[in-house]
Amino acid sequence: MSLPFSPAVWLLLACALVQLYYAGYYFLPFTRRPIASGPAEDAEPVSVVVCAHNELKNLRHLLPLLVQQEYPAGFEIIVVDDRSNDGTAGLIQQFTQLYPHIRLVSVLTTPADLSPKKYALTLGIKVARYEHLLFTDADCWPATNHWISAMQQGFAEPADLVLGYSAYAPAPGFLNKLIRFETLLTGAQYLSFAWRGNPYMGVGRNLAYTKSCFQATKGFASHLRRLGGDDDLLVQDAVAQGQRVAVQTRPEAQTVSWPAQTWAAWWRQKRRHLSAGPRYSWKDKVRIGTFIGTNLLFYFTATLLVFSRPDWIPLAVIWAVRTGAMSATYAQLGRHLADRLPFWLLPVLDAVYFLNYLALGISLFLYRTLRWK
Repeated sequence: MSLPFSPAVWLLLACALVQLYYAGYYFLPFTRRPIASGPAEDAEPVSVVVCAHNELKNLRHLLPLLVQQEYPAGFEIIVVDDRSNDGTAGLIQQFTQLYPHIRLVSVLTTPADLSPKKYALTLGIKVARYEHLLFTDADCWPATNHWISAMQQGFAEPADLVLGYSAYAPAPGFLNKLIRFETLLTGAQYLSFAWRGNPYMGVGRNLAYTKSCFQATKGFASHLRRLGGDDDLLVQDAVAQGQRVAVQTRPEAQTVSWPAQTWAAWWRQKRRHLSAGPRYSWKDKVRIGTFIGTNLLFYFTATLLVFSRPDWIPLAVIWAVRTGAMSATYAQLGRHLADRLPFWLLPVLDAVYFLNYLALGISLFLYRTLRWK
């Protein structure tokens, strides 16, 4: 007995069903979760740690926003100047004279073969006065004056590590929208997976954890010589050590930064981000790989079916249902994370993103050399 459709149609349907499962089990329930907002007055004091390498221009924007944070429990700001030669240290020293709770840590040299950022972060954590640590990058800025307060409320679950969302600022052009879509989809994965009890990564642009959590992972010891991973691989180690992870997605808890301005700059950034993937646990690899892989296989199979005239009707039906459902899911995620994109553009961004993801994977396999600033 022959099947009514070709095997490729059934493969396409299977891929679509897997994607709809992720939407129905992870993404959409995550957008409907209640968001707690406890009182900040009961929170612990916080050490905000920022690493900067030739970030004079960005720090001029960031530091005034950090000192304006409203956090009754108190906080300090530790800026680690990592071998800058653009006047970064001078600017930080000016701020330390005006604001006693700003502290400067200078890195003159980095030991050979060690990740510069991880070494700088370690020095910043070492001098931090408080148990609760909050991290962002010099080219980011808090979305509101309640960023510290909102992120610290994540510890009330209770938790040892809090994952936040970091968006990119809107700007004209397709590249900006593609970068924001990639950020939205990545955030949807690591935040919703963590909410379901399967945390696997965070982003250093908006991440909080305790000193005890850092000590439990022995800092960055397991990956100190890898360029990336100061955020996602630390989360991997923390989970392996039984540390509790919470998510905080309130708009007040978010940070924002300017995205890459060119395709080449974004390509280099994504290669660095994806380079830590091989160190993930096998369960996380399967969970993430299934979602990414079925999307890639969906587009590959659909392309083959375009040239199969008898299968045009089932192809159109499956494509329409899958694309409509996933676009609606992405739109709901955008509303939940206050990072909306034009609805009509979501199907295009989805297709371009996954094709670009495949190209990035091939690039990392063929050319493994990465560099820091």
